[in-house]
Amino acid sequence: MTGPDDATDRPAADARVLREHVESYLPEDDVLIAARAGANHLGCTPVGPGGGAGLRFLAATISAKAVVEIGTGAGVSGLWLLRGMVPDGVLTSIDVDPEHQRIARMAFTAAGHGPSRLRLINGMGLDVLPRLTDGGYDLVFIDAEPVDYPRYLDEAVRLLRPGGIVALDDILSEGILDPDAAEPGVAALREVARQVRADDRLVPVLLPLGDGLLAAVKIG
Repeated sequence: MTGPDDATDRPAADARVLREHVESYLPEDDVLIAARAGANHLGCTPVGPGGGAGLRFLAATISAKAVVEIGTGAGVSGLWLLRGMVPDGVLTSIDVDPEHQRIARMAFTAAGHGPSRLRLINGMGLDVLPRLTDGGYDLVFIDAEPVDYPRYLDEAVRLLRPGGIVALDDILSEGILDPDAAEPGVAALREVARQVRADDRLVPVLLPLGDGLLAAVKIG
């Protein structure tokens, strides 16, 4: 026999079970597990297995050859992206912390990705992106400080070729659904979601993978 409290808790429990099922649908191999352990050691939060699978799917869908990643971390998202890209594709990954990129390079090497597949750039994303070629990329993945997301989006749209995809991680982070939350990072996530939805050049979709993956195809 169940009481009122059980009935109230059941939707939340069902949502947790569903989330766990989605996140575990594609189990990660030893290389990804080791990279995730490296991220924990560094204190950075990598994309979850569900979000990683989403990135691989997006990259494979458009046969991505040139990809930009803002936020290398320990290489978890980069590994997923490389697995969806064409065999001779090049991942350009930007991170301000050289230790992150050192650990990530070890993960990429363990996965069999040599120097010809990688361009790791140490620096601030907003300093590096303006130096990259307009319309020269198939996919741009943004996983950095949320407060800078609106500016990153502007750069990403410039970098993408028609038919290219921009993907933003953590778009459903804690506080985003709380109307009283006014932290700068939360405000920036709301603003970038509005920007994507309002931009006539973009066809967006919001995917409930991990902490939310907002993706959009550039059509003009």
